[in-house]
Amino acid sequence: MSSEVLVSRPHFDSRSVAQAGDPLPPTDAEATFMEGLHPSSGLATAGYRSAKYSAEEWHVNNFSTLHQAVIDRNNAERIRHESKTLYAETEAGTLRTQAEGTRHLGERLQDIHFWKSELQQHIEKLLAETDLLLRQKRRLLKALDATEIPFAIATDNLTCRERRLGPDLVKDRVEEELLKEVELIRSIQALLKRTLSQAVNQIKLCNRDAWVCSTQDNLSVAQREEQASVELRLLVERVLQETAEDLRVQCSNVDQAFSQRCLQLTEAKTQLELHLTQILDQIGAQERNMVSLQKALYDKEAPLRVAQSRLHQRSHRPHMELCRDNPQFSLVGEVGQISQTMSSLQQQLSAARSSLSHLEESRMALEKDIGCKTHSLLIDREKCMSHRTRYPTIIALSGY
Repeated sequence: MSSEVLVSRPHFDSRSVAQAGDPLPPTDAEATFMEGLHPSSGLATAGYRSAKYSAEEWHVNNFSTLHQAVIDRNNAERIRHESKTLYAETEAGTLRTQAEGTRHLGERLQDIHFWKSELQQHIEKLLAETDLLLRQKRRLLKALDATEIPFAIATDNLTCRERRLGPDLVKDRVEEELLKEVELIRSIQALLKRTLSQAVNQIKLCNRDAWVCSTQDNLSVAQREEQASVELRLLVERVLQETAEDLRVQCSNVDQAFSQRCLQLTEAKTQLELHLTQILDQIGAQERNMVSLQKALYDKEAPLRVAQSRLHQRSHRPHMELCRDNPQFSLVGEVGQISQTMSSLQQQLSAARSSLSHLEESRMALEKDIGCKTHSLLIDREKCMSHRTRYPTIIALSGY
């Protein structure tokens, strides 16, 4: 980038202009050239435009100086020849002197036309280059605007994923890639803004009023600024291409992370649903088992009462008949066996109730976890991934 060139104000003799009368009107080519150029604007030229002369004043000043120089030289030569030769001056000397002045004027006129042509060519080149740079500036602005959509998508994804529930509120690869994407977009926006600022400053340096006053110096400045503009356009092109590619690569990484995470969530949800089905089957089987155990206990009550009633009745036998005979041993054994069986059934029923309670707890935990996975899938797949379908294309990110 070239810095701003300050061109000093050329010396201008106002007396020569006053003696020469009104300035000559510009030619058609000069008028077309002056109408094709727009005056510079902005703070860079504030306070300096009023201190510069126009191209017409420059031509008038040159013409007046040259004309005065020719007149003075001709007068001096005439006076000298008249003083030395008095009446020896001939028509041939006068014609020779006039031819000499005409030759000098012609040479000077050729120089002026040459530098004017060179200046005109570089003006056209600078105008064309400025137009190209303005196009790149518009691409930079479009690319900068295009980054707002990815930034909004990434931040919205992060915000949505903050609403995940329970154990699913984890800092996974998706969140890491989203954070990388946000930082990448911020750095790209800063780079685009810096490049845009350079382009704006470069466009301001194509000010014709700053270098019209000195043709040779201005041609050098014009060539330097033209080269700087070409280099800046190449830089802008490279920046736009690289930033667009970086954003699309990061977008692909985020999408891939989302897909993997959704696949993990789907597989986990499927496993949870499978276990929930098995748990529900176990709950049903355990409930049926408890009904069977309760029925078995109920069925043992009648035989126990019969055995106990028989023992009670036999306890009323008189005198020697109240002995421990085989029926007595059989009844005692029957009561003990039935009581032991009922105790075992009662313990089994208690274990079944405890197992059913644990199964219910597992069912609620599984249903809660399935709800978390469903909610996470809704956030990642339905909200975040569907929102990411609005991600700009690489053409839009390149500023087209």
